[in-house]
Amino acid sequence: MKVQKEAVAGVRMIDIGADHDGQRIDNFLASELKGVPKSHIYRILRRGEVRVNKCRIAPKYRLKAGDVVRLPPVRVADRAAPPRPAERQMAQIEQAILYEDDRLVVLNKPSGIAVHGGSGQSWGIIELLRAARPGAPSLELVHRVDKETSGCLMIAKKRSMLRALHEVFRSQQIDKRYLALLEGQWRGGDKSVRSKLRKNVLQSGERMVRVAEDGKEAESLFSPLRSFSMASLVEVRIMTGRTHQIRVQAADMGRAVAGDGKYGSTDFNRLMRAVGLQRLFLHAHSLAFRMPGTNEQFRIVAPLGGDLQQVLDKLEKGTEAT
Repeated sequence: MKVQKEAVAGVRMIDIGADHDGQRIDNFLASELKGVPKSHIYRILRRGEVRVNKCRIAPKYRLKAGDVVRLPPVRVADRAAPPRPAERQMAQIEQAILYEDDRLVVLNKPSGIAVHGGSGQSWGIIELLRAARPGAPSLELVHRVDKETSGCLMIAKKRSMLRALHEVFRSQQIDKRYLALLEGQWRGGDKSVRSKLRKNVLQSGERMVRVAEDGKEAESLFSPLRSFSMASLVEVRIMTGRTHQIRVQAADMGRAVAGDGKYGSTDFNRLMRAVGLQRLFLHAHSLAFRMPGTNEQFRIVAPLGGDLQQVLDKLEKGTEAT
């Protein structure tokens, strides 16, 4: 049995610089107190043992440049360095990069990989990229994309860029478009969908979203692109970014997303598997916004994966045969 050694760190006073301006205190503590369980971090926050400028603060407090953080003595487990992910995993993420400059990385996220580790998955996109680039400690997710969804994912290389892009998202100054294969033949043209979505967490920890009057406003614009005998390819522009928004709204219209095992149609999914679909057909196709700092129009497109393109090709041939 390997015995973990423990060391007691004394009181520390930390001056907050520009790199941590805007960061939540609980996330800052998690990075400073590596090896300390999050439950303990929240406990010392509740007890007021962590102080900012000599004052008690809540876990959601956002640090400001010039703040002075007092960290109490904390017993920290002296753990061995975490295992390094496989080289092939890190290479897969590097190969998925669509764009990179000194402030931002945009990649075509593969389906089946979560944006961060947890829930039984050791490595997410952000951990893999950090492991591949040990000299870039400030990499942070700008937004999230569901594990099953592929496509555009932005990662900030500087905290200033992270804050700026968060403001772009909050003010809805970003054009986000997805490609989705929906059940049945689409009738008519564009359709704007507004609904209220409520997120529930089951006892198992699984997240489920439902249309409900007491939910949060969600708005999407569905535009048909191609119609097949039993499915339709649509572009979806989302004006809000609610959890599972497209999947829930599509299912509520009776046009579930192909391959959706949570909100979708069992019969439709069976038909889609017969033409080779092995995953959720939902792809974050493009992002467009004014680049913070330069105000230049920025647009990035993530090509549709070959596996999804093959499904479309088979559906096209099937439609021609009829």
